Amino acid sequence: MHSQDLLAADTGMGAVTLRVADLDAMTAYYRDGVRLTVLAQEGGRVVLGRPAAGTAGATGGGPLTVPVLVLEHEPSLRNAGPGQAGLFHTAVLFDTRADLAAALYSVATTYLRSFTGSADHLVSNAFYFTDPEGNGVELYWDRDRTQWSWTHGSIDMDTVYIDPNAFLQEHLTADALEDAASRPGRVGHVHLSVGDVAAAEAFYVDTLGFETTAAMGGQALFVSAGGYHHHMAMNTWNSRGAGRRQLALGLGLVRIEVPADDDLGALTARMRDAGVQAADDGRTVAFEDPWANRIEVTTAGRG
Repeated sequence: MHSQDLLAADTGMGAVTLRVADLDAMTAYYRDGVRLTVLAQEGGRVVLGRPAAGTAGATGGGPLTVPVLVLEHEPSLRNAGPGQAGLFHTAVLFDTRADLAAALYSVATTYLRSFTGSADHLVSNAFYFTDPEGNGVELYWDRDRTQWSWTHGSIDMDTVYIDPNAFLQEHLTADALEDAASRPGRVGHVHLSVGDVAAAEAFYVDTLGFETTAAMGGQALFVSAGGYHHHMAMNTWNSRGAGRRQLALGLGLVRIEVPADDDLGALTARMRDAGVQAADDGRTVAFEDPWANRIEVTTAGRG
């Protein structure tokens, strides 16, 4: 691919929106378990995240924040049926293993039954949960990029069991636990359930502009910008052959943040050339993938 067909190297992920049936219960899980902070709440919409590292913004108007999740109350909706496309998990990235250990300890002690597994992926340490409405959650920490290995252009990843109790004993600190709600965290990647990996590659790589970093035959695809191990992933483990989603609880919106307006303009042109219907208001480009997962791309800081 030509460089003009790729997302900028500094591309990252923004807050994920979930449609939820029980706003109070879901807010409590992410606030009291995952230890995200309620950044805003109005009507049936709650924004959760973490105060950013540092203090006030450039104008001195208050602390910078990093939204991670937006919960939208949709009590009239129902869960999607089995085998449907949608969210596999939202992955929250922590800066240090101590920060990850504090979040792990918090959610495991307040919502122990939501824990579903753990893994050393060689590039990262990850712990997995399912929230009260069945949405997947990953909490993880990255090894330094100098420790990642690549083979013939593909990132080397594996799934090696991590004993969560041993991880806590080694990495949990009193300072991190006390400050868990203020430690910086952000959406590191988003993993989707899709109906077909080849179609996912055609959309997310050939059109949207990510690069493939790893593939598991026709089962899973990992893609990124700028050489990250993955900003997004798509798999068919539970959803092979799934068609377009119907309106349901669960994933409402995936946000991608590009560094500059020129990057947004280049993306808009690629979408147009590929025949993808996209709404462009000059600040945000919005469109759907082949399974009706809604994607919004904006410049960093506008999301």
